Amino acid sequence: MDVFEKAETIMENALVSALSLVSPSGQVSTHPMLPLYSRERRKLYFTSSILFSKKAEYIKKNPKVGVLFSGRQFIKTPFYAAVHLKGDARVYEENLHDGWMWLLDLWRKKEPYIEAYIKQRVALPLFWERIVIEVEPREILLWEEGDVSKEPRRWTR
Repeated sequence: MDVFEKAETIMENALVSALSLVSPSGQVSTHPMLPLYSRERRKLYFTSSILFSKKAEYIKKNPKVGVLFSGRQFIKTPFYAAVHLKGDARVYEENLHDGWMWLLDLWRKKEPYIEAYIKQRVALPLFWERIVIEVEPREILLWEEGDVSKEPRRWTR
């Protein structure tokens, strides 16, 4: 497997990732996020409630982001690698009510119990008003077995 294919497998199977972005004041802000990777589109997606919209505002001002996948316990694959993706992000917020629903199949694979929560949308309406963050990979660093003491394998667009 080449670096990109291996990273795709990690992104598809990771239960959590760390999305880092830069605030207008220049501070790095990092958020734990559920990564939703589409092999078909070769892009990484996140959804976020409008209740937590600061990250969307930051991304609109500076679309360069970093996403870290690490921690063996969070990556359900037969092999392990730590992955850092550098990419360009875009925020979609035109249809907060159900513009994210096309990602539900990817979400369901990681959190099958999500169906029960979706059925209760009326109880938490603002939580289900969601933006979509799309990240197009620009560079990927991959550390086999998560060993960051060694040089990473690299992929660039």
